[in-house]
Amino acid sequence: MTVHGKNIVILGAGESGVGAAILAISKGYNVFVSDKGKIKAEYREQLIERNIEFEEGKHSVERILNADCIIKSPGIPSSIPMIQDFLSQGKKVLSEIEFAAPYNKAKTICITGSNGKTTTTMLIHHILKNAGIKVGLAGNVGYSFAKQVAEEDFDWYVLELSSFQLEEMFEFKADIAILTNITPDHLDRYNYDMQLYVDAKFRVIQNQTEKDWFIYNYDDPILKTEIEKRKPIAQLAPFSLNQKLEQGGYLENEEFIIKIHKQFTMSIHDLALKGKHNAQNSLASGIAARILEIRKESVRESLADFVNVEHRMEFVAKVHGIEFINDSKATNVNSTWFALESMDKPTVWIVGGVDKGNDYSELVGLVQEKVKAIICLGKENQKILDTFGDVVETIVEASSAMEAVAYGYRLAQKDETVLLSPACASFDLFENYEDRGNQFKNAVRTL
Repeated sequence: MTVHGKNIVILGAGESGVGAAILAISKGYNVFVSDKGKIKAEYREQLIERNIEFEEGKHSVERILNADCIIKSPGIPSSIPMIQDFLSQGKKVLSEIEFAAPYNKAKTICITGSNGKTTTTMLIHHILKNAGIKVGLAGNVGYSFAKQVAEEDFDWYVLELSSFQLEEMFEFKADIAILTNITPDHLDRYNYDMQLYVDAKFRVIQNQTEKDWFIYNYDDPILKTEIEKRKPIAQLAPFSLNQKLEQGGYLENEEFIIKIHKQFTMSIHDLALKGKHNAQNSLASGIAARILEIRKESVRESLADFVNVEHRMEFVAKVHGIEFINDSKATNVNSTWFALESMDKPTVWIVGGVDKGNDYSELVGLVQEKVKAIICLGKENQKILDTFGDVVETIVEASSAMEAVAYGYRLAQKDETVLLSPACASFDLFENYEDRGNQFKNAVRTL
């Protein structure tokens, strides 16, 4: 969306905020960056280098309210009074992605969903890069989209978009949109109203035309209902693990079949990523690649040699026959469901953190079947204790990654697994899920 007026305030001086500031300055805007916290050294340097005015440790409310437009970090909710006051003046609050869109000449593949979006984003980027396409990676992963639009020259971008980013996107259009699934997540941000969260996710297909593509999970009941209701005008390419489809991709007799342009097949045993949820991520990625008419052999190679992202079902080490797996990126119940579902050995499960309105009851069956002991890693564990107290014999509480790993080592035996898959955000004991995963890995390495 083009900004009317010259004065832009950017709230938040992280990757997206500083990237937006760099693009805004290059386009001749007056820019002021405001961060309530402390700005990291690398971002402060980038601002100083370009003579961009900034403040940290506070918000100068009057100055912010006098701006023509605010570009805000996705982590800042629109519900805060300062943003509401600004909006009440009839002014616009944009995401970094929306602000950068009018200056972007490349095409976009945009991925959202409650789970699987990071893996799918990284996998598509890997396929395009291997095929020799000039491709950028941005959004929730990689580097700032705005900064790349200002400084790079790509033909395609692969963008991972969270519901928070999509909320402040209005005129942006995805050439290829992907919705991996929708399950309850971040409901605390949406007044515990599932429909508000669903509506935010579906903004990924707004402004699409008949020439664009929409790839989605045909097996997801919420998506099915919403698509019947919304009737998207883009070309539809669903994927399914359970049903044959005329267009899109599906699984049959342990083989991938993708019907886009010419038929593409591949054995699931040749895929780099294992597990049901990863079969879905690989299908979505394969469909996107075939829409771009990337050579079948190249797609096959990329799907077979991809290395998954850090903190997502990441093998850490085997200590005296006990396997340690870091799935710290599982910040909701559905992600953890997939992790537990793929366990094929008795498992000691490390769970807990900041509960975002979790309903653990859907995990009970899997926990009964797969989990021998639970380690709670969080300050508030009552809900976990209440749900699983009668399901698992051993439940203990830990207040650090080191303590959790020590418990895991004690409770697991040879040929068993210790799985960190928290189903919660990490902000009670850790900076973020990366910090939680790194502390877990460091603790395992000290055993």
